[in-house]
Amino acid sequence: MDKKRVFWPVLAGVVALSLILSACAPAAAPTPEKVVVTSVVEKQATVVVKETVVVKETSAPVVVTATPPPTPSGPSCGTQPVKMNVYFETGFPTITNLTEEFTKQFPNVTWDIKQDQFTNLINETPRVLAGDNPPDIIRLPTFVSFAKEGLLMNLDKYATAFGWNDWPVPLQFARMDANGIRGSGTLYAMGLNYQLTGVFYNKKLAAQIGMTQPPATLAELDDLLAKAKKAGLLPIMEWGSAKSGMGLAFPLQQLMAAYGPVGPINDWIFNKPGATIDTPNNLKAAQHLEQWLKNGYFPPDINAIEYTDAATRFGKGEGVFTFNGDWQNKGYNDAMPGNVGFFVMPPLEAGGKPAAMSGPLTYGVAATAKHGDCAAFFFNWLATNAKARQINVDYGGSNPGGPAGASVPTVPEGSVTKDTLAGGPKVGSNAMDFIANATSSIFAQGWTPELQKMVGGKQDAAGLLKAVQAEYLRELSQ
Repeated sequence: MDKKRVFWPVLAGVVALSLILSACAPAAAPTPEKVVVTSVVEKQATVVVKETVVVKETSAPVVVTATPPPTPSGPSCGTQPVKMNVYFETGFPTITNLTEEFTKQFPNVTWDIKQDQFTNLINETPRVLAGDNPPDIIRLPTFVSFAKEGLLMNLDKYATAFGWNDWPVPLQFARMDANGIRGSGTLYAMGLNYQLTGVFYNKKLAAQIGMTQPPATLAELDDLLAKAKKAGLLPIMEWGSAKSGMGLAFPLQQLMAAYGPVGPINDWIFNKPGATIDTPNNLKAAQHLEQWLKNGYFPPDINAIEYTDAATRFGKGEGVFTFNGDWQNKGYNDAMPGNVGFFVMPPLEAGGKPAAMSGPLTYGVAATAKHGDCAAFFFNWLATNAKARQINVDYGGSNPGGPAGASVPTVPEGSVTKDTLAGGPKVGSNAMDFIANATSSIFAQGWTPELQKMVGGKQDAAGLLKAVQAEYLRELSQ
């Protein structure tokens, strides 16, 4: 799954998506603005904070065709000065753009923004949540263990105050029951955008190998990959550095969904008793990925490639296809305007229901945060304010969710965002959380090292699944 990044990506919950698109005008030309961003850099056992000045592009005011429902009354940021202490994932400019717009509308609120890469974020979250200056808002790649330890704030009162429980897309992705099972119970997080993953492609290179429309089956995709290799093109650009988290988890999980139903995958991610990732269908999927590696469909230096490097190289024309999420839309649109397409992973058989990793980037509030009311007000504003929803689409590339009747801005013809927004209804309820979100360390301690071994020929498909399942059980037993 949070994804730009580094993932990056990644995704945070199984949701039933039914995206309804409406029209609005595109954003005007961007104007430069200086923004001070604080980043966190890991140095051995110490975390060093450094401040850098970044020149960012912010869009001029835009016009929307419909106004979303007014923000319900409830907790707010008040009128006195408030400095929000927040901890975000690097590579996702959407959230920082949203904080800037929020301050324009509510000048009493300013932001102390710390950022870190996906893997470091997972490792540092327990220390940050339990520290002397706990975050008012924190990006949560996974939240179950932190909620069990009492480190996250119960958001149920805010869901009631703002009416979140009445929104069309339910909040099960961020709920956990008393037994530590996700999908119901207490609300511990909220989501930013309802993201979609799948396959992006370079239209010009795809045309060179005879692709006139997206493949309808996995076999057709295999045929296109073989043609790309034969034509001397890199079939798939992907990343594999441990700093970014193993990008091969993206095609692997999509292959899992092609070979079998998404239900058992979600059960495993949600820690249902007895769930396992080591199933016959998942073995076939892992073997399929292993064959792609043996066929030379990925860059030979994949284990050294970070997420941002892969996105840049694909944007420069290296790779016919890449597995990624719609959070990267703006980067692709800027690098190759009009030349990037998208399709959801094709099913095993023609006419089958496509599936995808799909869900929001999740954010939570530390249990002892100073500004919980303001954090909840910000969460509500993200999904209900017309300007915020426009920023979500322009920079995040995803449906902003929110209350029924809220407008969803459309985008110009030729933008890959148009393809990703249209992909949501094709997936519908056949959505998965990201396999990296099953436990707090499964990505760093399970998927990434085992997939890196597979790249190097030191692990096979069967061993991969057994090793990850063993790590999963070890973490759950702690």
